Amino acid sequence: MKTIMILGASILQVPAIKKARGLGLKTVVCDMNPNAVGFSIQGVIKEVVSTVDTKKILEVANKHNIDGIMTLATDMPMRSVAKVAKELGLVGISEDTALKATNKAYMRDALKLAGVPIPMYYEVNSKKEFMEAVNNIKEMGCRCIIKPADNSGSKGIDLLDSFDDESLNRAYEYSLMNSRNGGVMVEEFMDGPEVSVETLAIDGEIHVIQVTDKLTTGEPYFVEMGHNQPSLLSSALKEEISRIAIEANHAIGIENGPSHTEIKVTDGIPKIVELGARLGGDNITTHLVPLSTGVDMVKCCIQIALGEKPNVEIKNKKAAAIRYFKQHEGVIRRIDGINDANRMDGIVQISVVHGIGEHIDNINNSGTRMGFVIAQSETPQKAIQICEDALKKIYVEIE
Repeated sequence: MKTIMILGASILQVPAIKKARGLGLKTVVCDMNPNAVGFSIQGVIKEVVSTVDTKKILEVANKHNIDGIMTLATDMPMRSVAKVAKELGLVGISEDTALKATNKAYMRDALKLAGVPIPMYYEVNSKKEFMEAVNNIKEMGCRCIIKPADNSGSKGIDLLDSFDDESLNRAYEYSLMNSRNGGVMVEEFMDGPEVSVETLAIDGEIHVIQVTDKLTTGEPYFVEMGHNQPSLLSSALKEEISRIAIEANHAIGIENGPSHTEIKVTDGIPKIVELGARLGGDNITTHLVPLSTGVDMVKCCIQIALGEKPNVEIKNKKAAAIRYFKQHEGVIRRIDGINDANRMDGIVQISVVHGIGEHIDNINNSGTRMGFVIAQSETPQKAIQICEDALKKIYVEIE
């Protein structure tokens, strides 16, 4: 029996843990939270250790003599994945690639060097550098978006609405507060439709599985509120987007494993927003991709990590969509209509992440969203409409 190590036991990793158990694999799961939901899955070997503590993760990997290591939809454990893969001779990304995939400054530098289209950008490490970078972008006639150099889930992102001192200080402090290493990115804001490209690399060949449209809250935080597959963009534009995503994967050195590449189309030109050397979150690759293509990307990632060659052939051409609940700050008092919505044709799943009695915030990062609906249909337009109709049947009282 082969042994797979999965870094993370949160709800994001549950599909990988369940899949590994379903495949009959000995499954070692690591998380610093002893009560993480993934630990409750029958048969897992529980290791309470931080997924970013590379030294301890390596010790656990040696202890269990693992055959493969992976994480599903989170960025920071990738450095631990790379270290263990190197030390134990397993299939995985290199430490250099892990760094480029988890630090936006290194990522931008690598993409620029390879000639991959990206926005104007500056990495800053002080208020003085921040002000200079903002001024440079302002002089080019562009708006500025501020991001931590090393975080995900829309945390610390802010689009400047003006260049007065109060706005600049607020944006800098907010982004800095969410930065792990103190680095902040100041970038040209790219206006236009945004997509993600879901890919799998096998022995250096990048396979594009799906292109996903993205719906966000808009400025200033751009938290994702929905997705649909396939993208509604033109076939020609999707081909160009796929080509750029493949170039980006090669630029940061992904040879085996998944990637989730976010791209914006500005004035008709696709440019990289960022790239993660892991599966896309928000149910994109765990739910939407299998519904729209028939490709089980979670299973494929497990097979790649174990040194096997998965079947990545597109098996069907359907459509899928997800939409998140609208909400405002307060305490959830009632949720009605879930059963009625669940009975609708095309509805695949309705999940409530934050339930009755919980205090929720306005949506400013992905962790604040209270729930979602997922639908499958013959076209993305129909899948989107089913989601929206289902949400109309669900009544949420927040006070």
